[in-house]
Amino acid sequence: MIRSDTSRYEERCQALSSSVLVLNRAYMAVHVVNVRRAFTLIYREMAEVIDLEDGHYANYDFESWLLVSDLRAGELTQLDREDWVRSVNFQIQVPRVIRLFQFDRVPKHTLRFNRRNLFARDGHRCQYCGAAKPLSQLSLDHVMPRSRGGGTTWENTVCSCVPCNTRKGSRTPREAQMKLLAEPKKPRFNPLLARKLDNPKYEVWRTFLKASGYSVDKAS
Repeated sequence: MIRSDTSRYEERCQALSSSVLVLNRAYMAVHVVNVRRAFTLIYREMAEVIDLEDGHYANYDFESWLLVSDLRAGELTQLDREDWVRSVNFQIQVPRVIRLFQFDRVPKHTLRFNRRNLFARDGHRCQYCGAAKPLSQLSLDHVMPRSRGGGTTWENTVCSCVPCNTRKGSRTPREAQMKLLAEPKKPRFNPLLARKLDNPKYEVWRTFLKASGYSVDKAS
């Protein structure tokens, strides 16, 4: 069965929206990049692919990774969780992990308070009505209003949909007769990384993240 141009385009967009874990020269996780950036680093010989094969990690430059991808693409079975970038002349598997050749620094494992992390902590759900909304319809709500001394902290800020935020106004949840789904707290794990690890295709990240001192387990 021949796939339509639309299905090919959707597959390519899905692949390019994937994330790639970046390691420093000492195999310690430093940050996450998009697929385009990862392939640029590999092609310019600034990084290599780290891939798990039969329980062991193997290293590949761009050309060798292209050959491996070609062999895997010819197999009868492919893991559904793998992503591929296909062009007229070749197809290449999206790597999950790459390693930089000339980067030794190790980042500080500080969990920043920002919109992305807070929305991830709350699962992109309004903490009053429980509705999951797109980012454009979500806002930050101060449990104790700022006009009454409430700070912008993990313990006083929650994800809220616009209608609930408007309804609450400059009141406390109790005054507005609105109940929070959960008590807001600073996460003990990185919410963005933990959400990624909920997807089986990023499971290979876990070993490198733990070895680098990142807290990614909700039970930790």
